[in-house]
Amino acid sequence: MLGNLTILVIVKMEKSLHVPMYYFLCMLAVSDLVLSTSTVPKTLSIFWFNSREIHFSACLTQMYFIHCFLAMESGIFVAMAFDRYVAICDPLRHSTILTNSFVAKISLAVVLRAGMVILPFPFLARQWPYCRANIIPHSYCEYMAVLKLVCADILVSSYYGLLLAFLVTALDVFFIALSYTQILRAIFRLPTKEARVKTFGTCVSHLCVILAFYIPVLFSFLTHRFGNNVPLQFHVLMANMYLLVPAMLNPIIYGVRTRQIQDRLLRLVRRI
Repeated sequence: MLGNLTILVIVKMEKSLHVPMYYFLCMLAVSDLVLSTSTVPKTLSIFWFNSREIHFSACLTQMYFIHCFLAMESGIFVAMAFDRYVAICDPLRHSTILTNSFVAKISLAVVLRAGMVILPFPFLARQWPYCRANIIPHSYCEYMAVLKLVCADILVSSYYGLLLAFLVTALDVFFIALSYTQILRAIFRLPTKEARVKTFGTCVSHLCVILAFYIPVLFSFLTHRFGNNVPLQFHVLMANMYLLVPAMLNPIIYGVRTRQIQDRLLRLVRRI
């Protein structure tokens, strides 16, 4: 939370950072903050106070916010990849293509898409009959963990979750890969090694946060769908990792890799 709040404060205070890449970075920070505050307080109350109960409506609300902002974060990565594509492949038109109004439209599309495609989750989960032992073996209300408590055929809900995994996550990964294919082609066409290294360096932070986000998500998805013999502790570990580890690493990665953020942070520390 401290890292993501620091990113928001620095971008707001530093006018030179009022550009599309940092607007998307702020959206990423807000998404990470919501994901953390949706899960960590309840998780800590379980460990600290043995508070192992949650109201069903609160569980569905938590489920919606978690999956909505995960989908939103995936969309933000696509927007950031598009920004890097334009900046490297068509740099002279970057400011004319990615205007403030166009960035606002992209941001709105990312938010609306996530909100709409995840909206059926709580409604599908609410309609099913549940068994007497309503115990979720997780520290928060994950969609598949809740569905496993249902005493009925959950084929519709299961298929909808699988469909979203392909239509949202797989499609986003495809567009990110397509953008970086074009970016790498443009980089390899540069005349000198120094120019290639310098240009690729502008993408390293984005690539790192993408890997930190998608790798735990992929492992968790595969173990839920196909890992019937995977220990429960591993399911819980991966479920917590794909929410909390990227939220912790993102501000660190951008703070270490971005000179403007480093300089502004040092100035803030010296004032204090």
